[in-house]
Formats: sequence, C-alpha cells, structure tokens
Amino acid sequence: MAVVGRYVELLSRCRGSGDARPIARIQAALITSGLLRGSVALHDALIRALASSGRPHAALPLYAHLLRAGLHPTPHTLPSLFKSLALSPAVPGARRLALAVHAHAVRLGLTGFLLVNNALIRVHAGLLGRLPDAHLLLRTSASVDASTFNTLITAHARAGRVADARSLFDEMPTRNVVSWSAMVNGYVQAGDGREALVVFSRMQDQGVCPDDTVLVGVLAACAQLGALEQGKWVHGYLKATCTRITVFLGTALVDMYAKCGEVQLGMEVFEGMKDKNVLTWTTMIKGLAMHGRGSDSLRLFSQMESLGIKPDDIAFIGALCACTHTGLVDKGRELFNSMVSRYGIKPKIEHYGCMVDLLARNGLLSEARDMVEKMPMKPDALIWGALMAGCRFHKNVELAEYVIRHWIELEPDKSGAYVLLANIYSASGRHASAREIRHVMRDKGVEKIPGCSNVEIKGVIHQFIVGDLSHPCIKDILTKWYEIDSRIRLEEGYIPDKKEVLLDIEEEEKEGALSRHSEKLAIAFALISTSDNTPIRIVKNLRVCQDCHHVTKLISKVFDITIVKPSEFVEYALGCLEQLADSGDHSARSVRDNLRVMVAGGDGTVGWVLGCLGELYVQNREPVPPVAVIPLGTGNDLSRSFGWVKGSLSLVLTVTQ
Repeated sequence: MAVVGRYVELLSRCRGSGDARPIARIQAALITSGLLRGSVALHDALIRALASSGRPHAALPLYAHLLRAGLHPTPHTLPSLFKSLALSPAVPGARRLALAVHAHAVRLGLTGFLLVNNALIRVHAGLLGRLPDAHLLLRTSASVDASTFNTLITAHARAGRVADARSLFDEMPTRNVVSWSAMVNGYVQAGDGREALVVFSRMQDQGVCPDDTVLVGVLAACAQLGALEQGKWVHGYLKATCTRITVFLGTALVDMYAKCGEVQLGMEVFEGMKDKNVLTWTTMIKGLAMHGRGSDSLRLFSQMESLGIKPDDIAFIGALCACTHTGLVDKGRELFNSMVSRYGIKPKIEHYGCMVDLLARNGLLSEARDMVEKMPMKPDALIWGALMAGCRFHKNVELAEYVIRHWIELEPDKSGAYVLLANIYSASGRHASAREIRHVMRDKGVEKIPGCSNVEIKGVIHQFIVGDLSHPCIKDILTKWYEIDSRIRLEEGYIPDKKEVLLDIEEEEKEGALSRHSEKLAIAFALISTSDNTPIRIVKNLRVCQDCHHVTKLISKVFDITIVKPSEFVEYALGCLEQLADSGDHSARSVRDNLRVMVAGGDGTVGWVLGCLGELYVQNREPVPPVAVIPLGTGNDLSRSFGWVKGSLSLVLTVTQ
C-alpha cells in the first residue's frame, strides 16, 4: 500500500503540467510491475493526471483496462474520465463510450454522488449536445450546487438559448463568480450588451468581486454598445486594485477603446502590455484600420512580422481591412497573395470578402465580380453584400440586379438586399422600380430591420429606435431637433434627401420620417444632455443613410467644427502639411512629399492622408486646425466604416452591424 501511495503522490505532481510523457513512463512502470492491475486508486490517479495533460484521450483505454481487471470505478474515477471524454470529441467512439459509462454509473449506484452527477450533466450538455437530458439530470438530482447550474447556463448560452440560461440563473439558490461570468458572457455572445451590463451591475450590488473572465465580458459588452465611460470604469478598477493586465484583459481593453472611438487610448494600453499574443496584435491592427489610420495599421502588421510573430488568418483580415479603409488596392492584392505564398494560409471566405469589399469600394466592380465568380467556395450573403455596397456607391444598377438574384436566394426573408437595390434604383431616378421592390417586400412579408442608435450619457446607455417616440424626454428631444433642423436649413441651406425614404407615403410625410431617424434623435438628446466640449459617440446597428450622413456633417459645422468634403480633402490636407513642413516638422514634410506622388498616381489618396493626418492630430501638432472628415463610402458587414472627428464637439457615428 505504501508503494501505491507513493505512485499516487507522484502522479498528482504531474497534473496540470501539460506534458504527458512523465505520466506515460509511470504508467509503463505500473503495468510492468503488475501494480496497476490490482489497484483502483492507481487507475484513478492515472486518469486524473492524463485528463489534465496534453493527451486527455490517453485516459480512455484505462477505463476498459479497469473493467477487464475486474475492478469497479469509484466516484473519483468518473468525473476525470468524463473530463477526458469532453476534451476528446474527435476520438472515434467517444460519444458511445460516454453513454456506456453513464449506464455503468447508474448500475453501480454512483449517480447519487454530486461530482459524478455534475460530470454527467457536463458531458450531456457539452460532448453529446443533449440539453434536454442534461435538464432531466438536473431535475432528478439528489443534490446540486452552483457548478451544476453553471454548466447548464454556459451550455444554453453557447447554444443561443440565452433566455433559458437566464431562467436557470434566476433559479439558482446560491451563485458564485463563475455563475455571474457565465451570464454576463452569455448575453455578450447573444449580442445583448445592455443586459450584460445590467447583470454586472446587479453582481456589484450583491458585493461579488469580479474576476478576469467577468471583466473581459463586461469590456466586450461596452465595445458592443460604445459605452466608453463604463469601459473606462473597468480600466480604472483594474488600476485601483493593482490587477495585472493579462493578455486577455489587455486585448479586451484595446478592443473596447477602438470600438468606442478612442483608438489612441487603445494604443496606449497596447504599448504598455508586457505580453501580447497574435490576437492582441490583430485587435490593434483592426482598431487602427477602423479609424482611418490604415498606414499605421499596416506598419503595425509589418512590425509584428519583423518580431517573428507569425500572423494567422484573423490577422490577415485586419490587414486587408486596413487596405480597404485606405484604398490601397495593390497592397491588398500583395497581402492576399502572400497568405499562401509566404505563410501557407489558405484564404477563407472572410478574406475573399475583404478583397471583394476593397475592389468594389474602389470602383473595380468587374474585378470584384470576377473574384466572386472564381472563388473556390460558394459566396455567402456577406460577399454579395460587399459587392452590392460597391454597386450602391458607384450607382451600377446592372450589376446590382445581378447581385440581388444571388443574394435573395441565400436570405429570402431578410431586408438588406431589397433595401439596397431600392436605394440604388432611387438614386438612379428609377422610382417605379424602387416602388416595385417595396411592393415585393410587402408581398413576401419581408420587414426592414429598424434603425437603432445608442448614446452614452453619464455612464447610462440610451437607446433610440427609428420612429420611436417613447423616450421620457421626447418632447425636449423633438424641440431640440426642430432647433437643429432650423439652423442647418438657415445657415447651411440644408434640403432633406428623401431618395431613401419609403416611397409609399406622401411627399410631405417623408421629411417627418427622416427627422425621426434614430441617430438624429440620439444626437438631439445628446446635445440637450451634455455640456460643450463633450464628445458625443453614437453607435448604430445599420448603415447610416445619406441624409443622416449629410446632416451629421452640417451639425458639426454649425457647432464650429471645420468640415472638409472628400472632394476637397487632398487640397486641404496639402495646405495643412505645408504649414507643418514650414514650421520644421519633418514627419509632415515626408507625408507632404509622398502625398504629391500619390496624387499623381491616384491610388488610395484620401484614406491614406486621413490616416497620416489622424496621427498628426493625435499628437496635437500645431497649427493644424481641427477637422472632421467623413468619407462618402459607408461600411458593410465585413469592414466597419468610421467617421473620424476632432474638435469642440465630436460626433463619431460607428456602424456595428
């Protein structure tokens, strides 16, 4: 018995190391000596050690060995064995073995033990994917604990059944930090950041101290909502509690700041991180690209490569998005080709989507169509959406009609394709065709997704839906919007662009419909709820319509922010750079010289300059005046489009769909 005890102790030291080789050597010695055949304790110790190693599947044959030796499993055997099964889903026969072991547990009367029952629930909810059976086990259990519920909450959330997960959460007699984490992250996975923050607030009220997993989920919720102040609170909490910024926390902070419009704060977090993985680099690369700083984004990608960090397929998506936002078509082609030639990464549909988006945005619609037709996999709705966005921007009706035929085959019940085609018809003066599309939508029962805008005021997220007048401050909001509308008409000659309004309402009603777009309501509310010099960040679920896009620029101008139209941007930028260069700024001189070359070549000029000037503004270099540059192109599902604004009032419209 003393010998067995020494081996059990030795195996316990091997747990969690990840290296299965020492365990294999001990197993060989036990088999050779004959000790293993007569000891349940040694079988248990081996299975536990292997379950925590890099080769959990090696524990599975030990169960058969145990039975052949005439031994019976104990309550300590089965939890580790089920863990090994859950970690080995690709092993042939793993699911059959799980059911067989369940049957053994019933026959031997082991299901009454809490650890065994929890392990059974975990394997049915996870490996076997049988949530009803897992529920039955919960309801018939002799005893349950927080772990029992946590397993099912997580499983339901991963299956997209967040309402069922919440019911289980509310039913729990006692909760631990894992319970709160499962619920917060469940809502984040379901795209409901608002409810995730509500759960987190309730967690704080009950005095539960959040761990890293909870905080990562909260930061993800803030990123979804554009809730900058709450995201900053998490960052401040980490500093106040002297919490070490792990790779996961740091990456979540970078992502949150980038998606909330504060990419420079994200860069400060990134540069302060001691440890970074490829996801951290990718998050920063994509964040810079989102904010028009594509040149910085691509430089960071090159820096990552020079440090020996091999980019993965997600990193290439970030780099290709940077090319899209800066209009660098040739660089995009180069990166796309290097995936295979240099790194052996086979492009996925997301990479083709980025390339189609890049080509379509830059007017290379024939090449984009050719890529769609020749790609090795069947195009999905996002691919067709990217091509359709190019058709809309460049008013190519013929290609749009070709795209719509393929898109609606994939998504016959969704409104995106129909709405874009109707807008293209309207912009081209084909109002009868646009009206016909609306009638087709009505006949098929296809409803347009309502626009929804969120704005954060003093840490509270306020949500506005198009046409919704239920906000408690709606009278003040409409009064403010009337003031805004009057000023931009009087001072800037604003005329509402009614081309994208539903065509089956009277002409005088269209202006009223435009005035109730969600982002306009959000802007008006923000203006009556904040003081001067306060940035206003509005997060929208859909593309911004052309009228709202134009109105946003006019509001910025009325509030004393310099607005530069894209057509005048290069000339304006050269003037700014001349001032900087004359004052001895060598960086500006270099940008100026490169810009002159690019103007001659006509390749991606506006986006590239936006990135360069953005960097100069961030560094607060004078005498560059504040400028709001809002590109004419709009984002799509594959690469988001940001209006980058700096001045006494910042309006950052973020497309999040």
